[in-house]
Amino acid sequence: MQKREAEKQFEKHIRENELLIHKVCRIYAYTTADREDLFQEIVIQLWNAYPNFKGEAKFSTWLYRVALNTAITGLRKKKKFIESWEPSQLPERISDENAGREEELGQLHKAIEQLNQVEKAIVMLYMEDKSYEEMEEILGMSQGNLRVKMNRIRERLRQLTKNN
Repeated sequence: MQKREAEKQFEKHIRENELLIHKVCRIYAYTTADREDLFQEIVIQLWNAYPNFKGEAKFSTWLYRVALNTAITGLRKKKKFIESWEPSQLPERISDENAGREEELGQLHKAIEQLNQVEKAIVMLYMEDKSYEEMEEILGMSQGNLRVKMNRIRERLRQLTKNN
């Protein structure tokens, strides 16, 4: 009976935090198939680690940590990664009024893709309005180190978007 309760609680947590997992998948996988595979792998790792979840941190914080570690570990295993795009992901036509904004966003996304795995994680958490305290808990880095890295990432993104 206790196992079934744990399964129900786990399913509830996953449903409530499904969007967080999808965000991690979008940052670390480029095709729909790769995102689906990564999503499955993250859920498997979450289930395997669930008995160790003590509730000392928010579930979403713990989920981020497991999801990011799973995504980064997966990328390290795939050292020879070839980026591919599905035809449905390519824009058909961008209207003139949105073209400038779309171009800027496209440049920013391309710049973010050039960051390493840890930098991508920091940017994603920053864009989620996570505090440095929450980032520290999720990534296991000191707040001082995170602030330094964030300043360097901002400068690198400025340079990468300026050059395009």
